Amino acid sequence: MKSAEKNRDEIYFGDLESSELSTFLRRYSENKKIIIVDENTHDHCLEYVLTTFEELKDAEVMLLPCGEENKVLEVCFQVWQAMSEYEIGRGDLVINLGGGVVTDMGGFIASVYKRGVEFIHIPTSLLGMVDAAIGGKTGIDLGPYKNQLGLFKHALYTVVDPCFLQTLHKTELLNGYAEILKHALIAEQELWNDLDEKDLYSIPEMDLIRRAAEIKMKIVSADPNEKGLRKLLNFGHTIGHALEGWFLSFSPVAHGHAVGLGIIAESFISFQRKMITQKEFQDIVDRFRALFPTPDFPEESIKEIVKLCRNDKKNTSGRLNCVLLSSIGSAEYECFITEKEISEALMYLRSLS
Repeated sequence: MKSAEKNRDEIYFGDLESSELSTFLRRYSENKKIIIVDENTHDHCLEYVLTTFEELKDAEVMLLPCGEENKVLEVCFQVWQAMSEYEIGRGDLVINLGGGVVTDMGGFIASVYKRGVEFIHIPTSLLGMVDAAIGGKTGIDLGPYKNQLGLFKHALYTVVDPCFLQTLHKTELLNGYAEILKHALIAEQELWNDLDEKDLYSIPEMDLIRRAAEIKMKIVSADPNEKGLRKLLNFGHTIGHALEGWFLSFSPVAHGHAVGLGIIAESFISFQRKMITQKEFQDIVDRFRALFPTPDFPEESIKEIVKLCRNDKKNTSGRLNCVLLSSIGSAEYECFITEKEISEALMYLRSLS
């Protein structure tokens, strides 16, 4: 059984057992089911899901290695080969149980295999719940270049249950809060003001998760294939992805951490262009510095990081494309920046380390 192609997410916020997951699984009662997990969710989340849903008793479990460095084509090949050995067909179902790497990668694996197998997301990280598992983007990395291979394909169903956040280390929560703060910066000043620094080290209430997710859902609904408005969601990601790619070969930093650094750098450019005030800029810097340390990187590496920015998939006709802030709660996309501006922003970041 295969549903029609969708251009929006069907998301349930709440207790997994109270969701319609059983209903969806029963639709596939005559079909094979695969659960994709990583080492963390295999140990901490899988048993709960398997024992809660009788429909998954015969599901095959496929284990991905943890970490952004494993979000690569070679690992996808291994999963595709296993799916072929299990004789998974186009009418079968993939369930992605994990954080952003698992939902990005699992969605890509399912979308490419036999030109598309339906999949369900059960995000287990805060970053996954408010960002990665929402919006229909799937993808993997190509060397140091983030999400260079991918396509738009929406999950059949997504369940956001905060119970999984109990399994996370506090640093993982901060990675999710980085995306929540990004959503606030580009679209909702009130959310930025409501997020007290001391609250960012605790598991958020469902209301906050839904509020942050709905910012993204509203933007994606208006521009599902990123032709315009959806580009706002890339704030912090142009320089952030380049930093994440550069550090991958040395001492990897988490995606949310890299985005936080990218937000400081791209806010610096916004301030230098007089798009935001010094007070707004300092507020952003103070907030993200309190959450994330600024790792040191040598001055000579700046050229390499700029080179990574030049190969960013968001660039247009050889021009470096970026999102810049016009105020806290408002941003502009299609802002073309120079290598000099990136270098100066990176020098500013170095001064904070």
